[in-house]
Amino acid sequence: MTESIHNLINALREELQQYGEMLALLDRQQESVTSRAADDVFQSVSLIQAQGAAIQQARRRREECRRIVAQEATLPADATFAKLIPALQSAYRPLVGALVDENNALLVRVQQRARQNHLLLMRSVEFMQNLLNTLLPTRETRVYNGQGAMQTHFATPRSRYEAVG
Repeated sequence: MTESIHNLINALREELQQYGEMLALLDRQQESVTSRAADDVFQSVSLIQAQGAAIQQARRRREECRRIVAQEATLPADATFAKLIPALQSAYRPLVGALVDENNALLVRVQQRARQNHLLLMRSVEFMQNLLNTLLPTRETRVYNGQGAMQTHFATPRSRYEAVG
Protein backbone atom coordinates (compact mmCIF):
# COMPACT_ATOMS: atom_id res chain seq x y z
CA MET A 1 0.00 0.00 0.00
CA THR A 2 2.92 2.35 0.64
CA GLU A 3 3.84 2.41 -3.05
CA SER A 4 0.30 3.26 -4.10
CA ILE A 5 0.17 6.08 -1.52
CA HIS A 6 3.43 7.46 -2.91
CA ASN A 7 1.93 7.30 -6.41
CA LEU A 8 -1.13 9.17 -5.15
CA ILE A 9 1.05 11.83 -3.52
CA ASN A 10 3.03 12.26 -6.75
CA ALA A 11 -0.20 12.50 -8.75
CA LEU A 12 -1.55 15.16 -6.37
CA ARG A 13 1.71 17.13 -6.69
CA GLU A 14 1.56 16.87 -10.49
CA GLU A 15 -2.03 18.11 -10.51
CA LEU A 16 -1.05 20.99 -8.24
CA GLN A 17 1.77 21.92 -10.61
CA GLN A 18 -0.58 21.85 -13.60
CA TYR A 19 -3.07 24.15 -11.84
CA GLY A 20 -0.22 26.52 -10.98
CA GLU A 21 0.87 26.63 -14.61
CA MET A 22 -2.70 27.32 -15.72
CA LEU A 23 -2.99 30.17 -13.23
CA ALA A 24 0.24 31.68 -14.57
CA LEU A 25 -1.07 31.43 -18.15
CA LEU A 26 -4.36 33.04 -17.17
CA ASP A 27 -2.47 35.85 -15.38
CA ARG A 28 -0.41 36.47 -18.53
CA GLN A 29 -3.55 36.44 -20.66
CA GLN A 30 -5.17 39.00 -18.38
CA GLU A 31 -2.11 41.24 -18.67
CA SER A 32 -2.23 40.89 -22.46
CA VAL A 33 -5.91 41.83 -22.57
CA THR A 34 -5.47 44.86 -20.34
CA SER A 35 -2.40 46.04 -22.29
CA ARG A 36 -4.28 45.43 -25.57
CA ALA A 37 -1.65 43.05 -26.95
CA ALA A 38 -3.93 41.27 -29.43
CA ASP A 39 -1.27 38.88 -30.76
CA ASP A 40 -0.38 37.78 -27.24
CA VAL A 41 -4.05 37.25 -26.38
CA PHE A 42 -4.54 35.15 -29.50
CA GLN A 43 -1.46 33.07 -28.71
CA SER A 44 -2.54 32.61 -25.10
CA VAL A 45 -5.72 30.82 -26.16
CA SER A 46 -3.85 27.86 -27.64
CA LEU A 47 -1.49 27.71 -24.65
CA ILE A 48 -4.45 27.68 -22.25
CA GLN A 49 -6.17 24.95 -24.25
CA ALA A 50 -3.01 22.81 -24.15
CA GLN A 51 -2.69 23.39 -20.41
CA GLY A 52 -6.33 22.39 -19.96
CA ALA A 53 -5.50 19.08 -21.64
CA ALA A 54 -2.52 18.63 -19.30
CA ILE A 55 -4.79 19.26 -16.31
CA GLN A 56 -7.27 16.67 -17.54
CA GLN A 57 -4.48 14.12 -17.88
CA ALA A 58 -3.19 14.90 -14.38
CA ARG A 59 -6.73 14.53 -12.98
CA ARG A 60 -7.18 11.15 -14.65
CA ARG A 61 -3.89 9.94 -13.19
CA ARG A 62 -4.81 11.24 -9.73
CA GLU A 63 -8.23 9.60 -9.91
CA GLU A 64 -6.70 6.27 -10.92
CA CYS A 65 -4.23 6.47 -8.01
CA ARG A 66 -7.02 7.45 -5.60
CA ARG A 67 -9.12 4.51 -6.77
CA ILE A 68 -6.22 2.07 -6.23
CA VAL A 69 -5.47 3.40 -2.75
CA ALA A 70 -9.17 3.22 -1.84
CA GLN A 71 -9.38 -0.40 -2.95
CA GLU A 72 -6.23 -1.31 -1.04
CA ALA A 73 -7.72 0.34 2.04
CA THR A 74 -10.82 -1.86 1.56
CA LEU A 75 -12.97 1.15 0.71
CA PRO A 76 -15.26 1.49 -2.30
CA ALA A 77 -13.42 2.51 -5.47
CA ASP A 78 -15.39 5.77 -5.56
CA ALA A 79 -14.53 6.75 -1.97
CA THR A 80 -13.90 10.46 -1.60
CA PHE A 81 -10.74 11.90 -0.10
CA ALA A 82 -12.76 12.77 3.02
CA LYS A 83 -13.29 9.02 3.55
CA LEU A 84 -9.93 7.94 2.18
CA ILE A 85 -7.58 10.12 4.25
CA PRO A 86 -8.66 8.71 7.67
CA ALA A 87 -8.03 5.21 6.29
CA LEU A 88 -4.40 6.02 5.40
CA GLN A 89 -1.43 5.33 7.63
CA SER A 90 -1.11 8.17 10.13
CA ALA A 91 2.24 9.31 8.69
CA TYR A 92 0.63 10.09 5.31
CA ARG A 93 -2.61 11.74 6.43
CA PRO A 94 -1.27 15.30 6.93
CA LEU A 95 0.56 15.35 3.58
CA VAL A 96 -2.29 13.92 1.53
CA GLY A 97 -4.79 16.21 3.28
CA ALA A 98 -2.64 19.27 2.65
CA LEU A 99 -2.17 18.39 -1.03
CA VAL A 100 -5.91 17.87 -1.50
CA ASP A 101 -6.63 21.21 0.21
CA GLU A 102 -4.00 22.99 -1.92
CA ASN A 103 -5.40 21.49 -5.12
CA ASN A 104 -8.92 22.57 -4.19
CA ALA A 105 -7.81 26.11 -3.31
CA LEU A 106 -5.79 26.49 -6.50
CA LEU A 107 -8.66 25.13 -8.59
CA VAL A 108 -10.94 27.82 -7.13
CA ARG A 109 -8.37 30.51 -8.03
CA VAL A 110 -8.04 29.13 -11.58
CA GLN A 111 -11.82 29.16 -12.01
CA GLN A 112 -12.07 32.73 -10.72
CA ARG A 113 -9.29 33.95 -13.02
CA ALA A 114 -10.82 32.14 -16.01
CA ARG A 115 -14.17 33.85 -15.34
CA GLN A 116 -12.45 37.23 -15.04
CA ASN A 117 -10.62 36.70 -18.32
CA HIS A 118 -13.81 35.56 -20.00
CA LEU A 119 -15.57 38.76 -18.94
CA LEU A 120 -12.64 40.90 -20.10
CA LEU A 121 -12.57 39.18 -23.47
CA MET A 122 -16.35 39.45 -23.88
CA ARG A 123 -16.22 43.18 -23.14
CA SER A 124 -13.41 43.64 -25.64
CA VAL A 125 -15.41 41.85 -28.34
CA GLU A 126 -18.54 43.88 -27.53
CA PHE A 127 -16.54 47.11 -27.70
CA MET A 128 -15.09 46.19 -31.09
CA GLN A 129 -18.52 45.13 -32.39
CA ASN A 130 -20.01 48.45 -31.33
CA LEU A 131 -17.13 50.31 -32.94
CA LEU A 132 -17.54 48.41 -36.19
CA ASN A 133 -21.32 48.97 -36.14
CA THR A 134 -20.72 52.67 -35.69
CA LEU A 135 -18.20 52.89 -38.52
CA LEU A 136 -19.83 50.37 -40.88
CA PRO A 137 -23.53 50.02 -40.18
CA THR A 138 -24.78 46.62 -41.26
CA ARG A 139 -28.12 45.65 -42.70
CA GLU A 140 -28.79 43.27 -39.83
CA THR A 141 -28.52 43.52 -36.07
CA ARG A 142 -28.48 40.52 -33.76
CA VAL A 143 -30.27 40.92 -30.44
CA TYR A 144 -31.74 38.62 -27.82
CA ASN A 145 -35.49 38.07 -27.87
CA GLY A 146 -37.72 37.57 -24.83
CA GLN A 147 -36.86 33.85 -24.65
CA GLY A 148 -33.10 34.49 -24.59
CA ALA A 149 -32.46 33.33 -28.16
CA MET A 150 -30.59 35.36 -30.76
CA GLN A 151 -32.85 37.10 -33.25
CA THR A 152 -31.83 39.04 -36.35
CA HIS A 153 -33.41 42.38 -37.19
CA PHE A 154 -32.91 43.91 -40.61
CA ALA A 155 -32.37 47.65 -40.91
CA THR A 156 -32.55 49.88 -43.92
CA PRO A 157 -29.03 50.68 -45.12
CA ARG A 158 -27.82 54.25 -44.96
CA SER A 159 -25.42 55.86 -47.36
CA ARG A 160 -21.82 56.17 -46.27
CA TYR A 161 -22.23 59.92 -45.94
CA GLU A 162 -25.13 59.53 -43.49
CA ALA A 163 -23.27 56.86 -41.54
CA VAL A 164 -20.26 59.11 -40.97
CA GLY A 165 -22.20 62.31 -40.29
